[in-house]
Amino acid sequence: MTILSLEAISKQYGPRSLFQDVSFGMLKGERLGIIGVNGCGKTTLLRIVAGLESPDTGRVTWAQGLRVAYLPQTPELPAADSVLAAVFAGDAPTTRLLRHYEELSGALARQPDNQTLLAQLNALTPQMDALGAWEAETAAQSIISELGLAAQMHAPVATLSGGQRKRVAMARLLIERPDLLILDEPTNHIDTTTIAWLEEYLARSSTALILVTHDRYFLERLVGRMLELDRGQVTSYQGNYERFLEQKAERLMHEAAAEEARQNLLRRELAWLRRGARARTTKQKAHVERVHALIEQRPTAAQGTVSIDLAQGRRLGKRVLQLKGLCKSYADQPLINQFDLEVHPGDRVGIIGPNGSGKTTLLNMITGRITPDAGEVMVGATVAMAYYDQEAMGLDDEQRVVDYIREPAEQIRGREGALVAATSMLERFLFTREQQWALIRTLSGGERRRLYLLRQLIEAPNLLILDEPTNDLDLQTLGVLEDYLDEFSGTVITVSHDRYFLDRVVQRTLAFEHHGRIVEYPGGYSRYAERQAERAKTAAPSNERKVAPPRPNNPPSKGLSYKERRELRELEAHIPQLEAQRDEVATALSASGNDYQQATMLSEQLAELEEQIEAAFLRWAELAER
Repeated sequence: MTILSLEAISKQYGPRSLFQDVSFGMLKGERLGIIGVNGCGKTTLLRIVAGLESPDTGRVTWAQGLRVAYLPQTPELPAADSVLAAVFAGDAPTTRLLRHYEELSGALARQPDNQTLLAQLNALTPQMDALGAWEAETAAQSIISELGLAAQMHAPVATLSGGQRKRVAMARLLIERPDLLILDEPTNHIDTTTIAWLEEYLARSSTALILVTHDRYFLERLVGRMLELDRGQVTSYQGNYERFLEQKAERLMHEAAAEEARQNLLRRELAWLRRGARARTTKQKAHVERVHALIEQRPTAAQGTVSIDLAQGRRLGKRVLQLKGLCKSYADQPLINQFDLEVHPGDRVGIIGPNGSGKTTLLNMITGRITPDAGEVMVGATVAMAYYDQEAMGLDDEQRVVDYIREPAEQIRGREGALVAATSMLERFLFTREQQWALIRTLSGGERRRLYLLRQLIEAPNLLILDEPTNDLDLQTLGVLEDYLDEFSGTVITVSHDRYFLDRVVQRTLAFEHHGRIVEYPGGYSRYAERQAERAKTAAPSNERKVAPPRPNNPPSKGLSYKERRELRELEAHIPQLEAQRDEVATALSASGNDYQQATMLSEQLAELEEQIEAAFLRWAELAER
């Protein structure tokens, strides 16, 4: 059954055309992912699908009675409402009844002897029974709990952070159980634990889904069809994100082959014409017409590719960054408690944790924007630091794009040492000549972030600090940034909720856990999640969502000797090698078939490697804790 149909949709803003003649349909329960570079019109397309914006041409048709819910990148909620009112703000009869039930339940919890409230609550019971609302109430409570909103239900929306507001808006949509759920960058500003829960929830749901996201694990698991918005057109690819990459590579290869064949034929036809005409025959006229047809078949200009062709920062000395006894509290709540960290040249450090746990606070202390309550931050003398922060501080909406990039220098040093004009460097970051002379406020959210990224990188840093770098960047730019970081000779410290980005970039992970405690794990997000899952299996039952890793049996000393620090670094490199060996042996064991001797040998190797990994990790955990 078709629930949605777009026919010949076009949209233009001023002189800028976003897309033309876009058509596609959607079946009941289908999951679509939409991707494209920043500014190509993804959010506009979602708003048209949701009925919040009209196309310039074409038609959108929804199935009769289709219930559609839309989550924008930055949800707008009534500031005066409580969280409870905002969560249960839907118009469906069940939602209205649940809102009344939750309000009375909360009031009765605060006034348990109030007989009037008790009578009102009892009077709702037959209505809940009649509408079959108890199952919906149980599901709503589960959603509220998993999104971390249970303790804030009576708080005003005005007191919430951006990430908390995103959770409130998300809870409202999920509780309403729409037929079609439209999500615009749902993972922005929420932590990795919540993202993993949301992914699992949507995977179990039968709701149809249209999704714009940079989270490649989301696209890999949840989506059955990819729509790429490219050069004003939509191309459909059947399958998830991995299959999309394969099919797009094939399509580009065929396009390149077709263009090469066209160019070869055009050269031959032109050569024939240049030999000179013997007579104005019908045959020659046909050749002329064929040449004109070949010229007119010129392919659509290829979508640009971001190019980070910038000079590397100056060489780092032995000391990059050292934190000793760092402490920071707000309103008597400890965010960071007695934290020590040593960062070396070439380190790749990822930082994760719940919203509000102190991740950005830690970066702000490292960069000197705020002062710790106790402890010290020591930055090496050779460090040239660049801080890509969430708020893009320094962007002036009334400044022209080109002037913002020209501020540090009229010319920028490229990778090979050559000087490049600011306008040329902006073109490499996909800013057209018209955009370069426009005011920054005319850019989309993703274009602003891309501009801010360029400004940080042209300073040629050797310590790059990134706070949520994947927010609002398109997948193409993210891939280029990841490639740039592969070759970056300096040190990287990043806060991110993007699990793929963490797996791709970082070598060790700092996890904010309980009461200001920060624990270090080797590897990226996936290895951290594996360790958490292993500990959750063996830990005693707990009401807490996260399980803090056990402390080592031996009491920690005040610090590490030089030999122990070297051992710690060696273990960080050795553990991934052991795990790679284990995976190879496990693969070989699966393929050994009926070869009993081979299987026995491989089983013994596998068991030995598992023991080595466990011993190495325990020793690493002991040293890291100290």
